[in-house]
Amino acid sequence: MFEVGFSELVMIALVSLLVIGPERLPKVARLAGFWIGKARNIAATFKEEIKHELHAEELRQIFNEQAELQEFHAAINETSEAINSIKSSDSASTEETLEHPIKHDLK
Repeated sequence: MFEVGFSELVMIALVSLLVIGPERLPKVARLAGFWIGKARNIAATFKEEIKHELHAEELRQIFNEQAELQEFHAAINETSEAINSIKSSDSASTEETLEHPIKHDLK
């Protein structure tokens, strides 16, 4: 994101030394370090929360897909049972027809 090289850091240190003064510079540097650390901690916490929410959303999507798959499997099972019952009733009627053939009078 930001590329700060050695020469830029030296320039910032010199300007800080001139503006703030040598007496207050260590105190200001400590305070700046504290706030930079705090900002990094907040950013890390924010990233972790976003990652957690994305993971939770992925899990919700997986659960929804699994529920849809279970409904699909239930529909397939119902269809298979219906087909099997139709086959069994069809084979029963075929057997009945074979046992009692229709007699046609041929004249």
